[in-house]
Amino acid sequence: MPRIIPLLLLLLTGFARLVSADDAAPTAEQRAELRAGLEKLQSAIERLPATGPRHRQQREDVAVYAKAVEWILRHDEWFKPGYVDDTRKVIAAGLERAAALTAKEAKWGTSAGKHILAYRSSIDGSLQPYAITLPEGFDQQPQRRWPLYIVLHGRNGNLNEVNFIRSFDGKPAPPEQTWIQIDVYGRGNNAFRWAGESDIFEALRNAELRYPIDSRRITLWGFSMGGAGAWHLGLHHPSRWSSVGAGAGFVDYYKYQKKTEQLPDWQHRALRIYDAVDYTLNLSVVPFITYGGENDSQLLASLTVKEAAEELDVPLEVLVGPGMGHKFDDASLAKFMAFHAKHSEGGRKTPPGQRTLRFTTSTLKYNHCEWLRILELLEQYEPATVESRFDDDGVLKVSTRNVAAMCIARGTADRVRLDGGSPVALEPAADGLLADVYFEMVNGAWRLLDYDASLAFEENEPRRKRHGLQGPIDDAFMQPFLCVRGTGEPWSPALDAYAQWSLARFEAEFDKWMRGKVPVIDDDDLTEEQVAGYNLVLIGDPGSNSILAKVVGELPIEWTADNLVVNGEVLDPSKQAVVMIYPNPLNPRRYVVINTGMSTHEADFKASNAWLFPKLGDASIIRFERKGDGYVETIEQGFLFDGRWGWETK
Repeated sequence: MPRIIPLLLLLLTGFARLVSADDAAPTAEQRAELRAGLEKLQSAIERLPATGPRHRQQREDVAVYAKAVEWILRHDEWFKPGYVDDTRKVIAAGLERAAALTAKEAKWGTSAGKHILAYRSSIDGSLQPYAITLPEGFDQQPQRRWPLYIVLHGRNGNLNEVNFIRSFDGKPAPPEQTWIQIDVYGRGNNAFRWAGESDIFEALRNAELRYPIDSRRITLWGFSMGGAGAWHLGLHHPSRWSSVGAGAGFVDYYKYQKKTEQLPDWQHRALRIYDAVDYTLNLSVVPFITYGGENDSQLLASLTVKEAAEELDVPLEVLVGPGMGHKFDDASLAKFMAFHAKHSEGGRKTPPGQRTLRFTTSTLKYNHCEWLRILELLEQYEPATVESRFDDDGVLKVSTRNVAAMCIARGTADRVRLDGGSPVALEPAADGLLADVYFEMVNGAWRLLDYDASLAFEENEPRRKRHGLQGPIDDAFMQPFLCVRGTGEPWSPALDAYAQWSLARFEAEFDKWMRGKVPVIDDDDLTEEQVAGYNLVLIGDPGSNSILAKVVGELPIEWTADNLVVNGEVLDPSKQAVVMIYPNPLNPRRYVVINTGMSTHEADFKASNAWLFPKLGDASIIRFERKGDGYVETIEQGFLFDGRWGWETK
């Protein structure tokens, strides 16, 4: 059975104690030395070739070492005395890589062992590291397609890029490992939510471009915070993995945080985005094993999902470590890894995959399972379910709830019957010209869309909520985004000052907690290419921001020099602001966001990963009051738009 080395267990079990930065911080001389080393490394990187995808990728594999040094210096993250020396070694390793690349002798990531690689995130253009572990004999089997294990680390108060690089770089692979493994940094300690979630898939895509990975044999697992990530990613994307394992972690907000008072409606309902227990039905699609120590409070996650799984009659293998706290016992770990080995060997079925399934989602963000895509919901943030089985005539019988539109891969079955309607032959539908067959609910009955109607549906001219365009505000920051700052004369100097402060806070918090720089430009520098490719975050009011002035007439608010009206309520711009997300009138396939960044802030990141849920819905009215150098904010009302991006009526 594969050994899990102590270093890996340390990363997975996390919760390391934060020590005083003063105890471990570099002296002025050491800081000057590190800055000089960083400048030397950055100069070496600037001289590296960057022509062609391979050279650009290798250059980024070097540049991520400089990023690590830059961030530890800027945020003073000297959590242990050894971090100064670790930073020196990261600089030296980066310079060594730069020299090897200059000499055309770059060989990292090609032989057995642990290597640090990098990818440039499409979200913010930042470099993000991940570790790849190649098994013994990897370089001797060039034709083989390898299974992949993705391992999610635990919450670790001592974690930063320098620590992550030093934990893996140059270490040997466990001799019993027979798979490729990636350990994802995931932008630190965020339970692999928001940009941390997007990073998992960006790291996976990067690894798939470099290595011969068998996409049907991808295992996902983690412990503690990594277990929470495995619950989340495993149940929201159930057809991506050959198996999933969650050690401890959490699966909901209220129980884990021991809260009995309900959150405001717009926050309470949006918990269904991340409360993994609400997706228990998806265990019917993915083999799943969970572990908790008998004396670990986080055993609650396993028991909560176990109870839900029994009620739904879906499989879940549960391991409990006798007498154990927040860690694996040897016997349970062996069973845990054997479970993954068994399912990795078989892999997932080839497309269209598992034809009889039970799938649920409460948001179009997580709308895909095997051959099915749920395209629209009847009611937002309420469970939508699709269940299928073959009847005696060989027709695939599909039952739905809370689904307004969906598509089925053409090769799934010869015929399908939706909610008791007449059988529909999939092969000739839409003249057989599209990979998917589209269905829309009209007056309580399913309507098959022909070729032209299917194309028109994808154009989404009515601007309905669809996958990747369903909100809430924070969803804009899981995709490429660009903040656009107004440069004109504001209608309300008070509101404009608050908006500029909000942008500055977003820049500082994203840099620290999401490990990237917020891209910001002035409104008069925005290009058509940027409108086409980015979600736009507009800062200011229609007087100061020329882009906001262009779109405000097509937003569901009234905003003039004299009035700001939101859902019938007249606001005072000297004290109140509206923040919101909406399809961009200049490019309805992208979002426009008004006067806010992410809705989770430093206190949430410090408190618990369970607090990283949407705070502002799709729109909120915020009362702001100047206090010292900042503002006191009160969310007076929050809203979740309906499926047509309109104000909900109760």
